[in-house]
This record gives sequence, structure tokens and C-alpha cells, in this order.
Amino acid sequence: MTSPTPTERLERCYTGIIHDVMRAMGFKNFVLPPEIRPLFPDRKLAGPVWTVKGRIDQTADAHTTLLEWTGLLAEAKPGHVVVCQPENRVTALMGELSAETLQYRGVKGYIVDGACRDVDFILEIGFPVCFTHYTPRDIVAYWRPDGFDVPIRIGEVDIHPGDYVLADRDGIVIVPKDEIEAVLDAAEAAIATESQVRKAILEGVDPREAYLRYGKF
Repeated sequence: MTSPTPTERLERCYTGIIHDVMRAMGFKNFVLPPEIRPLFPDRKLAGPVWTVKGRIDQTADAHTTLLEWTGLLAEAKPGHVVVCQPENRVTALMGELSAETLQYRGVKGYIVDGACRDVDFILEIGFPVCFTHYTPRDIVAYWRPDGFDVPIRIGEVDIHPGDYVLADRDGIVIVPKDEIEAVLDAAEAAIATESQVRKAILEGVDPREAYLRYGKF
């Protein structure tokens, strides 16, 4: 039997436990702003990150912006989660045809510090998207991507290509790629300890005693 991948292990965790173990390990600034919310809050989104950054360019023509946007869709790595810092809150950075294209090409999901549109259609196809707000405006003749698989910053979080992301109803956490195994080991151990605490509580153990016995609550 093959060992589970980091993505598979991360999918078995939840953002709260990842947060707790990373805090205990001394990490800081790894939770994305709470305004970025999942379209499917009951589904986890996990995987390695493929980054995008971009900028507003109102001098660009429609052809240029659409050619570069479709280039973004073509370059996105299968098996990864696209994380985009567009520096743009005016136009949508994801829509129906783009979501369907990424889904077809094997991309796991899309996270953007910005807006989304065509949401009813994206709900129908079930492609995971996390975003801040809605707008019908698109990027045509307005916004251009200018970096793929490069470091980006969202809120106070520095994100590098190949880092790992986990998103669920509670929020979104970023795990540095060089620390993913250590974080997962700690998270899995913490989940096992939580199960022991839960069992003790349900057997009538005083919650303070349960905390002192297992060192977690």
C-alpha cells in the first residue's frame, strides 16, 4: 500500500488544528484574511499552491487582456490550487468558463484576494473557489496577470510556489512547503489527542482534569 500524499493527509485535517500546531511550532502570519470565503464551505480544499499575481492596466486592449488571461488558464498546474493576488478589487478574477477550464485541466481549486462572478454556474459545476466578494465586471481591457509561480503576499501572509494550502468553513491556512511533513505529523498527533480528550469528557471526566491529563483542549 502506498503512503498517502501530503495533500491527502492535509485533507484529513481541518484549519483549526493546523492553526494550533503551527502556532505551537512558532509560526506567525499564516492565516489568510477572513474576508476570503469559500463558495463551498462544507468542502475542504487542499493542495500545493500555484501562484498568480497581476495588476490593473487600463491602457491594455481587450485582445491583450483576454490572451494573457487564457494564458494563465493554460499555465495553471494540474493537482495544484491556484492562489491569486490581483491587486484589484474592481473586477471579477474568476468566472464560469474559466472555472470550467481549470476544473477540466485538473486544477483542484482557486483562491483569490478579490471578486468572482457567474457564481450560479460555478455552483452547478462544483469547482471550489474562495473569494472576497461578487461583481459582474470582468477583466477585459482592465487587468493583466504579470507573474506565475512567483512569491506573492495576501494580507500578512507570504506565499511561495509549492507551499500548501488548506481551506474550509473556518478559513484558509498556508503551510510552508519545507515544513509540511512536520506540520502534518504534529496535526495528526493532535487530532489523536483530541479524540482521547473527547472520550474522557464523554465518560464524565472533569474538563480541567481532561486538559491536565492530555495537555490539550
